[in-house]
Formats: sequence, C-alpha cells, structure tokens
Amino acid sequence: MDKILVTRSSMPSLDEYIEEIKDIWESHHLTNMGPKHNQLLAKLKEYLDVPNIELFTNGHMALELCIQAFDFMKGGEMITTPFTFSSTTHAIVRNGLKPVFCDINQEDYTIDVNKIEKLITNNTVAIIPVHVYGNICNIEEIDRIAKKYNLKVIYDAAHAFGERYKGQGVGNFGDASMFSFHATKVFNTIEGGAIAFNDGKFQKTLYNLKNFGIKNEEEVVYIGSNAKMNEFCAAMGICNLRHLSEEIGKRRLVYNKYVERLEKVKGIKLNRLRGDVEYNFAYFPIVVNSSEFGVDRNKVFDELKKCDIHSRKYFYPLISDYECYKVEYNSNETPIAKKISNEVLTLPMYADLQLDSVDKICDIILSLEK
Repeated sequence: MDKILVTRSSMPSLDEYIEEIKDIWESHHLTNMGPKHNQLLAKLKEYLDVPNIELFTNGHMALELCIQAFDFMKGGEMITTPFTFSSTTHAIVRNGLKPVFCDINQEDYTIDVNKIEKLITNNTVAIIPVHVYGNICNIEEIDRIAKKYNLKVIYDAAHAFGERYKGQGVGNFGDASMFSFHATKVFNTIEGGAIAFNDGKFQKTLYNLKNFGIKNEEEVVYIGSNAKMNEFCAAMGICNLRHLSEEIGKRRLVYNKYVERLEKVKGIKLNRLRGDVEYNFAYFPIVVNSSEFGVDRNKVFDELKKCDIHSRKYFYPLISDYECYKVEYNSNETPIAKKISNEVLTLPMYADLQLDSVDKICDIILSLEK
C-alpha cells in the first residue's frame, strides 16, 4: 500500500495556476494588496456570505491581530478551550491577555456553554469559542452570555470554512471569525487566513495592523505587524475556490464510506452531523473507548502507522499540558477535554483519498476489535 497521509493539499492543475499568475509577471505587483489579493477578497466575501472580510498571511496572524484590534485591557481574561490548536491560545497570550480554559462538551467537542458563566470575572473581556472539526458551537447560548456580560465573541473558525448554520455563513456570528487557509485545510491559499467581521469600522484597524500599522505615507498609527497575503498565495486561492464545491463533494463520499464501515462498531464514536449545518467535511475524527473496543487510541494509531497510514492525535496533548503552559494550568480541571484528547484520532481525509484506501484503513481498525 502506498503511503496515506492524514491530509493532502488540494491544488489546481499546473496549467491553471500558471495561467492565473501570468499577469503578475506583467504587473510586477507581488504583494501589498495587489489585484489578485483584491480579487480573492471579493470572491471570498461572496462565497462566505459575510458583510466584511480582511485577508492575512496566515490564520494565526489573522487571529492575533484581530484580538489586538479590539484593544482589550492588558491582563484581561479570554475564555476559550484547551481542546484546540496551539495558535488559539498563543494568539491570546501574545496580546498580553490571559486564557481561561473552559471544558468542552462530549457530544461535539465544542466549548461547554453550561460552564462558561462560572468562569466569568470582572477581568473577562471576551470569549473565543472554537468550531471543532467543523462542528458549530452553540451560537445562540454564547451570544446570550456575551450580551449579558457585555463581552466580545471571536470565533476560531479555522475548521469551518464555507460552512453554513441555519442558512447563514458561519462568519456572520459573534463580533469576528477567523478562517485558516493553510495548505492542510479544505480551502487553501498555500498559507493564508482571514477575519470576517460585522462592524465595517473594524476594517481600517485590521488593514493597518497587518501593514505595520501604517495609515498613509507619513503616519504610522499602530504597533502593527507584517501579515499581508502575497499575490501568489491569492492566485492559488482564486484557483482553488473554482473547484471547492467539487472538492467538498469528494470529501463527502469519503466521509460516507467511513460511516458505512465504522458506525456500528462498539467502542468507536463517530462525529455526528446536524441537520441545520452545511458541512465542509474537513476532518474525520473517531473517539476510541478502549474498554469497549478492546484496544486504545494509541494502538490504533500505531497499527495504522505500521502500514504507512498516518492518522493524527488531534488535539493531543491538551494545550494546558504543553510545556509552556502546564506550570500555570491543570488539565484535570477540564476532564472532558482531557478524556477526548486521550481517545481521539483523526483518520486520513482529503478529496483525492480513494474509497478502496478508506476500506483498507477500516479493515485495519476492525481487525483490532475484540
């Protein structure tokens, strides 16, 4: 069997990409919000069905600068979860703010809205919920809590690109949402990211922050960064967006095959889809209950790897167990997140994954069943 990676980047044909970048050689406009950047910006605004959007060099800088743009009081607290990628927490800390970890719910692994309010203090300034594996958070309850306590809501929507909740693009909820266009995502610009936001006045601040804080040729108004998307990345995004519906359709077939093979297996919990969400099929996580299945998650991981099939313990370890955070945090205070982190495994998932390869992956997993 050929090597199967946990993900594989979607790319247009070489000819299509070359055709898209030809005019860059004519203009010599490589960066600084050029024609390709602006074209992709307009296309994504329409595709995501959001009122405002700003592009960045990657999702992390998008989130970090979004937090900075709100100008929260230094030392303020932001409620989020430890069951996420490191970027979510790092973006908070690098802004001089303190993450406060809330546990997740065991149904869809998003923030447990029933545990948020008890974590709110006089120092709380915002909530940063994470749409995990494309599972959409309890938006209505988060909105209720945020309004009650006058808190901002910034969604980490890195896993939810293009999804819709009750007919609306997910980027419409909260005060802002971050999307990642990393090479491993459903939609990629090689590297890239965006912030969708509702208040149009926010645009100038985000724009200036990603461009060194420069307002004009003679004024620098913020301590900004360099987080501009270049023209080649934007061109890749323009190409990939053309094929996105087809790519998601292929992912759906892979998802359905996994479900067909694994949904009735005792001790393996699958990610359940909701009827009010249009999914992008970005990931296929399984949660392995060793006492019921017969072996633990790590054994499944190891057996797949022996066959050159590369799954991922995603997210493991919890952020609160990272070397840079574990002195200050105790992961046992979020027991559901701790449990899921120790049991979850994301299986290979990408548009070009062949269904017979999915069968082989499932055959290996099922051979381990007690």
